[in-house]
Amino acid sequence: MAVTAKHYAEIYRQFQAPISKRYDCGKKCAPHNGGVPVCCDIDNAIPIVDKPEWSLLKSRTDLWQRLKPTTPSQRREVKSLEDSESCAIKCKGAAHCERDNRSLACRSFPYFPYFDPKGNLVGLAHYWAFEGQCWVIANPMIVDQAFVTEMVASHEYMFRHDKKWHETYVEFSASMRRVFSRRKKKFAVLGRDGGYFWVLPHSGGKMIPAKAEDLARLGKMFPEDPATDANAAA
Repeated sequence: MAVTAKHYAEIYRQFQAPISKRYDCGKKCAPHNGGVPVCCDIDNAIPIVDKPEWSLLKSRTDLWQRLKPTTPSQRREVKSLEDSESCAIKCKGAAHCERDNRSLACRSFPYFPYFDPKGNLVGLAHYWAFEGQCWVIANPMIVDQAFVTEMVASHEYMFRHDKKWHETYVEFSASMRRVFSRRKKKFAVLGRDGGYFWVLPHSGGKMIPAKAEDLARLGKMFPEDPATDANAAA
């Protein structure tokens, strides 16, 4: 069974929590990205949706359109999706965001459902390609538990209706373990029921509790505020 537009409507209903009520994370990364939040910039992150989700979005809003590639990287991305069940889209920009009509990729960024080696969905891990660009990845403690809970629940709903999506994230979780083992580095997981954990490299996916002071050191992954740098230089 595959996920339909009706299923995506239910996923949208279930997953509405902001990543943080306290912080507007777009204001943290935008100064380093020409004034545009990284996740809203198609030069950094092209939204990919499957065709049922695209059908739903078109029926709800004129916010989105199919991406017409203008750069070599965009052309490669669009070409790679030919004959697939997915397509690349773009919105009108962060200033025109309609929160109820965000794609699932927008709602989830920068996280994906993380499965341990036994196949248990234990929480959320980050898309490591955006380290150094996404402020949230460097500051995981600002993520609200409501966001984690809703993201996990909505994805579990999706997995019940589409085994391919489940397999995709199981495989992606394994890929992350391999990447970080090669780096000889641990990575953080936001626990589905609260708390934070490290996944250790070369450990078969072993997880241990993460201390707040250790997580705070991840902030070094993100550059200082340009305004702060300018004031310091003056």
